[in-house]
Amino acid sequence: MKDDMKKEEEKREKAEGAASAATAADGTADSSHAEKADAACKTKAADEVKDDSKHTEGTEPDKEKKEEKKAESSEKKEEGKKAHKDKKDEKIAELTDRLQRQMAEFDNYRKRTEKEKASMYDMGAGDVITKFLAVGDNFERGLQNADTSDPFVEGMMKVYKQFQKVLDDLGVTAIEAEGKEFDPAFHNAVMHEENPDVGENIVTQELQKGYKYKDTVIRHSMVKVAN
Repeated sequence: MKDDMKKEEEKREKAEGAASAATAADGTADSSHAEKADAACKTKAADEVKDDSKHTEGTEPDKEKKEEKKAESSEKKEEGKKAHKDKKDEKIAELTDRLQRQMAEFDNYRKRTEKEKASMYDMGAGDVITKFLAVGDNFERGLQNADTSDPFVEGMMKVYKQFQKVLDDLGVTAIEAEGKEFDPAFHNAVMHEENPDVGENIVTQELQKGYKYKDTVIRHSMVKVAN
């Protein structure tokens, strides 16, 4: 009986020892597994840090290159705009200069044309006035020895005065001759005489009256000049 109880007790102790050993083994296995998992996580985290570091190290130069390329592109665009603006300004300056030259040429042409027109008008007016001067000469000759008390002569005198006024209004003036020094620009010497009472080259008689239209001589005075 005692032997049976002793055997039973030994079996129980063995069973408890085996269970403890198994429990200890299981704890050791779990601890080792946890340590391995923790080490794996740390290794993975370190690898990720390395990858991030590599990615960061590779990204920063690329970013700098991108910024440099962007700056170069912006600079080129600015240079292109500036060159385009310079060409545009040059074209504007060229067209402005051409326009100013054409305007100056047109203004000179206009002034020259107006001057030519005025000259042609004066020439035409001078020719017409010269023809009417012959009428004035006939009036003067007819009235030179006429009887001023005659009503007819008086009427002709009024007509002659009106004729003279028309010439004055047109800008026609008589050239002074008698008693003046001979001037070939205004006088036409058709006769000469010896006259000690006057100086040499002095007009002693006006044979036909001369006239100027404005500043132009349209008919020279026919005169006698003392030698």
